[in-house]
Amino acid sequence: GRDLGLATVPRTLVCVDISTNQGKDTVGSLVCFEGGRPKKSEYRKFKIKGEGQQDDYAAIAEVVTRYLTRRRDQAEPVPDLMVIDGGKGQLSAAVAAAQALGLPAIPMIGLAKRDGEIFFPERSEPLRLPRGRSPSLRLVRRGRDEAHRVGLAYNRNRRSARTITSLLLDIPGVGPERRSRLLEKFGSLAGVKSASPAEIAEVRGFSTALAARVLEHLKGKNDG
Repeated sequence: GRDLGLATVPRTLVCVDISTNQGKDTVGSLVCFEGGRPKKSEYRKFKIKGEGQQDDYAAIAEVVTRYLTRRRDQAEPVPDLMVIDGGKGQLSAAVAAAQALGLPAIPMIGLAKRDGEIFFPERSEPLRLPRGRSPSLRLVRRGRDEAHRVGLAYNRNRRSARTITSLLLDIPGVGPERRSRLLEKFGSLAGVKSASPAEIAEVRGFSTALAARVLEHLKGKNDG
């Protein structure tokens, strides 16, 4: 804990990560560790709205604001430490967002992509810690990696949901309603692709001919 300028090793640690898919679909992920272990019930995902779509700092500020506002409104404790994935700019955005809510200062640090560089709100120079030596740093790094993993997975799921949406809507005779029935039954594009024409024809609104057309269309799109 002392490495990080904290009196004790943080019991609850929250890490915030922003991931973007070529400048669109920006999502924020927030993971929580308690007593050094991931606490998945406290993980949160955020679809970034507003200017955070294009601006990393605004995205960080949005996640921190939404998360802390909810903690405050539900009278839940705030974490012992918030780790922001990024450098000086991202950290400043997070600190400003927390201050704007009028909350007592929450310890925050920034962990730059280049490993072991830790930024503190009140220091201009980052602290470089020796790799892997400090338990606090190991925990912080694990948190950051986990937040990153969760963000990427969330982004991937949203992307595949959109791909299936557009692919199915290209098929003559499949409108939004039929498309959502297909998704309800088969769960994903892969699920629809691996279904038999008879299984698809069982879905309300689908004839055997339309089922065959759906499969033909999707097979032709294997590269997607």
